[in-house]
Amino acid sequence: MAKIVDVGSIGSDFESLSDPRHTRNRKHLMVDIAVCGVICGCDGPTAIHRWAKNRASWLAEHLALHNGIPSRDCIRRLLMALKPEAFQRCFQAWICDAIPADPKNPRRLIAIDGKACRGSHDEANGLGALHIVSAWAGEEGIALGQVATEAKSNEITAIPQLLEQIDLADTLITIDAMGCQKDIVEQIVTGGGDCVIAVKDNQPKLAAAIQAFFLDHLERDLEDLRYRCHETRDDGHGRIDERSYYLAKVPRDFAPGKDWPWIKAIGYAARITQYADGTESDEVRYYLSSRYLSGKRFGEAVRGHWGIESMHWVLDVNFREDEHRTRERTLGNNLSWLRRFAVTLLKRHPDKDSLRGKMMSCMINTDYLTQVLSLQRV
Repeated sequence: MAKIVDVGSIGSDFESLSDPRHTRNRKHLMVDIAVCGVICGCDGPTAIHRWAKNRASWLAEHLALHNGIPSRDCIRRLLMALKPEAFQRCFQAWICDAIPADPKNPRRLIAIDGKACRGSHDEANGLGALHIVSAWAGEEGIALGQVATEAKSNEITAIPQLLEQIDLADTLITIDAMGCQKDIVEQIVTGGGDCVIAVKDNQPKLAAAIQAFFLDHLERDLEDLRYRCHETRDDGHGRIDERSYYLAKVPRDFAPGKDWPWIKAIGYAARITQYADGTESDEVRYYLSSRYLSGKRFGEAVRGHWGIESMHWVLDVNFREDEHRTRERTLGNNLSWLRRFAVTLLKRHPDKDSLRGKMMSCMINTDYLTQVLSLQRV
């Protein structure tokens, strides 16, 4: 259970953060204000300053504002100067203190995926859109870290950097096909974690071998195959989704096995969708796994990866991240992290309301904002 955290204690977890400003310029501690402002829907330094001015009396109850509300430029300069990795570690410390790990949870499920901030491209300076690769603990609804890159193709180099920020022990990492790389699998396993990774044509030999293995056994109705499976059926949104998950140990004669010694199992996931008009569609995906999981846990890993894609959708719909024109890279990275952290706090509030509705409640009701910040279950 999450413990209650006083709003005024937010800054205590940021005491270790190196302040890049000259000592004569350190008149404001603004991390607290930035967190509150983004939770209320502020999209940048100007909006954060505007919100803080209108909530000055409430902020003064929790924070020491000896020099009043910081200006827009002051907030902007600080967020441009703070090192993103160190900035994220402070939030992670706050979350770990407020939300202890659940010892009953078998291998924490963490999804890793990338997202482009499309509006951040800067043609004048030859910069494409800022691309953020982030880690999301979907079962707990917690953002764990992120790394910024200049292009989607750089995810392969960003993922190892992101994995270094995460305690991999007793985790189950899910990644899409972009992360299907030998070095990435090795890093996860040697770090004490396990992984379920989609396999597609970027690893043609591996993909072909897994596909041939399952097609061969499916033709014989899996009669001579030892495997673990799990099936689900979901009815809603005008359709019926039937999903089947199969996981088998890597066979001895598996050709790519010598090049992928960390793989212990290979998986097959199929979805058949029936629509209200009587039409059907189907989809099949293949996976590698570093552990021979139960059929249910394999299914949870495959299906759970959708959670980070859902979080990205929330960022675009509720925070309009794709529309933001922030071109300065450090500022864009830190604002992006603040939005992910805001999603973490808002999703954990038990109110039966949309995330957008919770943001509006925070903006107009400081008691509600206090509940969200304190991670208090109400």
